[in-house]
Amino acid sequence: MKLIHISDFHLVQAGGTLLGLDPAARMDACLADVEAHHADADLVVVSGDLSETGGEDTYRILEERISRSKLPIRLMLGNHDIRENFATVFPGQMAENGFAQAAIDLPEGRVITLDTLDDGKVTGRLCDSRLAWLKEKLEEAKDRPVYLFMHHPADKVHLPALDVFGLLDPEPLFALLKAHGDVRHIFAGHLHRLVTGNWQGIPFTILRSTNHQTALDFVSPTTTNCFEPPMYSIILADRDSLIVHIHQFAD
Repeated sequence: MKLIHISDFHLVQAGGTLLGLDPAARMDACLADVEAHHADADLVVVSGDLSETGGEDTYRILEERISRSKLPIRLMLGNHDIRENFATVFPGQMAENGFAQAAIDLPEGRVITLDTLDDGKVTGRLCDSRLAWLKEKLEEAKDRPVYLFMHHPADKVHLPALDVFGLLDPEPLFALLKAHGDVRHIFAGHLHRLVTGNWQGIPFTILRSTNHQTALDFVSPTTTNCFEPPMYSIILADRDSLIVHIHQFAD
């Protein structure tokens, strides 16, 4: 099974730039690279902050681009996104409970994309409705591996400026994941940094944005933007292993 993980397009109005970069051009370059080298992917997940502004116009830019792609693409929401505007353009990406999340069964297990957007907040949150939905989807996959995607990191990465913006109250989430017993990996975005490790015994990978990054700073309580090569990951999973390759698709 091959999965592709991309995060944080941060699209702006047509022809606009963000921090001197063109987010739409970078999105296009990223998707073009995936299309050229990984057209056999079982699923492509973009883990949120699709838009910088949350404007419907930015989702129209995204819709036009992915409508030209043959890739199976699943879109998620981040703190910059506005769920109502996204749903207007992408009604098919919404679950029945009104959140942008899904459970997708693939040959080597179930992929769950979990909506952590707390409207108007930088931090993430899982309400009772989303936790109940997740519990149901995990129970349905009780005999299969699960691969979880979310925008906000589920716990700290020991960067003071970034740890304050993660998922609030993650313990109910981890209780559900550990009760399932075979959640193989958590994939996230939001921090605009490449970070790997494990939270409460569950491995995780956080990706850089395709646009701009945040500086690696273990001291400062405030974030600083920087410019490192954009990337996406190639995830190869089978019964006995999970391998994550990181690909920098542009300098």
